Amino acid sequence: MSGEALRVDTASPVPPYEQIRAQLSGLITSGRLPEGERLPTVRQLAADLGLAPGTVARAYRELEAAALIRTRRGAGTRVAPLPSDLRQGPDPAELAELARAFVTAARTAGAPDPAISAAVAEALRE
Repeated sequence: MSGEALRVDTASPVPPYEQIRAQLSGLITSGRLPEGERLPTVRQLAADLGLAPGTVARAYRELEAAALIRTRRGAGTRVAPLPSDLRQGPDPAELAELARAFVTAARTAGAPDPAISAAVAEALRE
């Protein structure tokens, strides 16, 4: 896993730690980051994204509290076994919140609704 898989929009109203948390949570719950996959260190991911280490550390703490990752001394941070309540997919309210945040950011950037819809459709095809 590398920082290139994550994107942080510093102009977004969504705090960077929440963007990281939401993206990693989505990658884990969708299975794109499988159980046991090693995540970058806090310092490495912060450097890759151009953020303060504390920002990444907060995202990791929240993911650990949600039982999505585990950090062990000497073994690093790895994707934890998916909790049974998340195996069915993400929470619809969380998904709606992420969609609203994307639409807000896209509109702020000046994108018209058809372009936003096309971007979502393209992302789903990837």
